Amino acid sequence: MIVTPFAQVLASLRTVRGNFAIITGQQDRTASKTRSSGSNPPSMCKTSLAEEPHQQLAIETLDELDWCLEQLETLKTRHSVSEMASNKFKRMLNRELTQLSETSRSGNQVSEFISSTFLEKQHDMDIMSAPNKEKDKNKWPMSQISGVKKPTHSPNLAPSTIPRFGVNTSQEGLLARELEDINRWGIDIFKVSEYSGNRPLTVTMYSIFQERDLLKSFKIPADTFITFVMTLEDHYHADVAYHNNIHAADVVQSTHVLLSTPALEAVFTDLEILAALFASAIHDVDHPGVSNQFLINTNSELALMYNDSSVLENHHLAVGFKLLQEENCDIFHNLCKKQRQSLRKMVIDMVLATDMSKHMNLLADLKTMVETRKVTSLGVLLLDNYSDRIQVLQNMVHCADLSNPTKPLELYRQWTDRIMVEFFTQGDRERDKGMEISPMCDKKNASIEKNQVGFIDYIVHPLWETWADLVHPDAQEILDTLEDNREWYQSMIPHSPSPNPKGKDEGALSGEATALSEGGGPTLADKFQFDLTLEEEGESDSESPPEDEEGCIVRGGSELCRTSCSEFDALSAAAHLLSKKLTTDSDRTFSFDTEKIMAEDT
Repeated sequence: MIVTPFAQVLASLRTVRGNFAIITGQQDRTASKTRSSGSNPPSMCKTSLAEEPHQQLAIETLDELDWCLEQLETLKTRHSVSEMASNKFKRMLNRELTQLSETSRSGNQVSEFISSTFLEKQHDMDIMSAPNKEKDKNKWPMSQISGVKKPTHSPNLAPSTIPRFGVNTSQEGLLARELEDINRWGIDIFKVSEYSGNRPLTVTMYSIFQERDLLKSFKIPADTFITFVMTLEDHYHADVAYHNNIHAADVVQSTHVLLSTPALEAVFTDLEILAALFASAIHDVDHPGVSNQFLINTNSELALMYNDSSVLENHHLAVGFKLLQEENCDIFHNLCKKQRQSLRKMVIDMVLATDMSKHMNLLADLKTMVETRKVTSLGVLLLDNYSDRIQVLQNMVHCADLSNPTKPLELYRQWTDRIMVEFFTQGDRERDKGMEISPMCDKKNASIEKNQVGFIDYIVHPLWETWADLVHPDAQEILDTLEDNREWYQSMIPHSPSPNPKGKDEGALSGEATALSEGGGPTLADKFQFDLTLEEEGESDSESPPEDEEGCIVRGGSELCRTSCSEFDALSAAAHLLSKKLTTDSDRTFSFDTEKIMAEDT
């Protein structure tokens, strides 16, 4: 007896296939073996015109069933649907990054940055020698959470003395004007920081919790709330350029706006909203301004404590929850035990998902959810279990964490400047220690503009486009801003002369690249388009799948990568690479419009 669901589905489909063949008189027709395993589904227009309409339809239907059965039979049953999608996305991205790295020195630099930041690290890191024991004598014990310090302000605030926005400021009028836009995407969080006396997280959290009436809903005393948030804000490092209290406030406000999107109206409970905002607030607390990989490579205490796994994210969670134990800081005191447990689990799941090496897994999960909804008859998003609900919340906070390029250009540029300062500071430390300098951290040769273009093309746009599909049409304005910002950074890439052609073929390619680059960038007619398929067997650069095969090519959907070669070094090589139609796998084919390319912060 077959008892496992997957095997039951497979057996049932085989029965359906056999019954259908008998009913239609096609029982002598064997499954076609002309397609290699994992190839595209059969075209619905390939049967002979001599066939009767019902016979033609029967044959086409059997071909479709045979294809589905072939796919199911070759699945690795130990892999989840999510893992399968994630692995496919990673293979696709890896191939594009390999091509990008071959176009120029700066292309290789950006490729390494994206790969090292947004793909899970393989076990090939260069571990430093063990630190000198003398230097370790004064380090904190492993059982103690580092970074927690005594509050610098009184923990006993009188409720009657709490200012309008939670902090005393001489510019309350200007602050009020900025916070009028607390529900709008793209609030100027830098002005909020300035007008609040560098308390952007406190005033943002206080305003949002009042706006959503969460203090009343969960019986959180205002003085306890202010004490906690100010203590939390004090644990963000003022000397860290990017991962500081301003970034935390920005992510909180962005999450607040995404929670309010019409498509998700009344979807999440107050407890889930509370968890999402709390997770956003603590998601980078006590960030030291260096990457997980830096901490691992230097044998840091944090890396040892968390076994090299999501080191900073685990630390942010530990500090965030530890601060609740400080005097008059437990904002969840009046939650029942079940509520506290549920909230803690959700917060842990959301903050761990901000580890950028998990990006492709999150994107694959979200894309699977969106596409599943599209192919079902319901066409609506049913979040009727914890797994689906937390998946949307994880991606929401992840989107908020990667939202800088979707904000007004003047804000985005400030964030870019800040992340590059942080990167370069880490690079200087690596140079001083004799370590290999991490991608995009070497101030002597970093290509900032190309970094931003690639960051958008390979990471931010695919994520936000998939989110936009989920909440369609609510995020279209955000996507438009993202694309405008991408074009601005593309226009700022310095022009590099094409190398002199050294042969007939290179000359032709150089001419092609020059034509593409005229006018400062590709026009709509100049966009390359290439097809990517998703399995590993049968790779070929010479074969091209049909472009309009119904049911197997997804166009205009989430683009895993979009590449523009008009501004790159070695333009002829880039044009050659990007104009080819790629058949890299023997699975369903996805088509990606390759208008764009390069990378940013995390």
